[in-house]
Amino acid sequence: MADRDRAVHRIPGILGDPGWTVCLVGEEQSGKLAQVTAGLRHRPDPAGGGKLITSGFSYWGLESTVAWAHACNDLYYPVMRESIGSFSRRWHAMGNALPDGPLHYVSLGPGTGQKDQALLRYLDSRGQSACYIPVDVSAEMLRLAQREALQHLHVPAGDVLPVQLDFSLPRNLDRLSTVIRRTVGDEPVLYSLLGNTLANFDSDSQLLALLADKLLRPQDRFLLEIANTADQSDAVARAAAQEYENSPRFREFVTSALMQYTDLRIDMNSLTYEGTVEDDRALKVKVIYHNRTGEQVELTLPDRSTVPFPDRDTIRLYLSRKYTQPGVEKMLAEARVVKAGQVHDTGHAAFDRPAFGMTLLLLQSTEAPRTPAGPDPFAASGPRA
Repeated sequence: MADRDRAVHRIPGILGDPGWTVCLVGEEQSGKLAQVTAGLRHRPDPAGGGKLITSGFSYWGLESTVAWAHACNDLYYPVMRESIGSFSRRWHAMGNALPDGPLHYVSLGPGTGQKDQALLRYLDSRGQSACYIPVDVSAEMLRLAQREALQHLHVPAGDVLPVQLDFSLPRNLDRLSTVIRRTVGDEPVLYSLLGNTLANFDSDSQLLALLADKLLRPQDRFLLEIANTADQSDAVARAAAQEYENSPRFREFVTSALMQYTDLRIDMNSLTYEGTVEDDRALKVKVIYHNRTGEQVELTLPDRSTVPFPDRDTIRLYLSRKYTQPGVEKMLAEARVVKAGQVHDTGHAAFDRPAFGMTLLLLQSTEAPRTPAGPDPFAASGPRA
């Protein structure tokens, strides 16, 4: 034990060389591969409700990480590019709602790291920076995010702890919570789930409630960024899907997982982007790959087994949403969290597209003393994010 402790204590010195990254791996990776395989074994469904690649695996692996970084900078994919570009302004407007004193920052799904950099820079300017703990299912995404987030910031290597973990699983959140408590003690933590990542999960409301239950203490805060819509017509739903369809880089990203986990020969013309109305809570967007070859194809999976991919069968590659005001309020109530701060951009409608915006919410447990939440986030308006 003493020898291992000496080795661990040497790690911060090793990390003085920027070519090295330490990462705490929190789960068996072979199990994740089994999850991917299971999703691709689902029953045939021409409507897109059968075979699928679930949320986190769209970003898992080197090819998907590189493809996502390229998509975020695509001029034809304004959704994410503008969201990244406007984040610093929106976050600065939120800062006054933070508690005083040092804040440890835990970033759930840090993406390219650009938003984390804006947030860490702001905390540093206020003398509130402490530990930075990015968490992601993809080791490659963690390395990309950490490099970008810490660029030009003087954060001690011992204060950075990347964790490779699927945070959508209850047992993993129990383990993550233990690591965070041992790292920060009773000091407050700022958690974040940015980039409309929540919308990528089938059980989005349940995930938010799970995160709040497993992680949030009265002294902690949770920063949630989601896309919003003021309209739910079928035409607006189709326009939401069109935002993704216009981007060549997004097409490369959304098919990258299919290329990694199967031997399917990809035909970009076999992709469809479907926008539908999801009750009164959101617009739902699905990206679906169709077998349009006219015959059954045998897919070889990562375990070298095969599964039939019949003619007209589908594989769902991506899921996203744009939330309504009632949808957001219901999710927050179910998660038992309240708003401590909020910034809302409604966007500006153009002749060829409706106004979609981004909402940034600072949340706290209902056990925490309530702080003023400011004006209704859906009443204010601003530049499109």
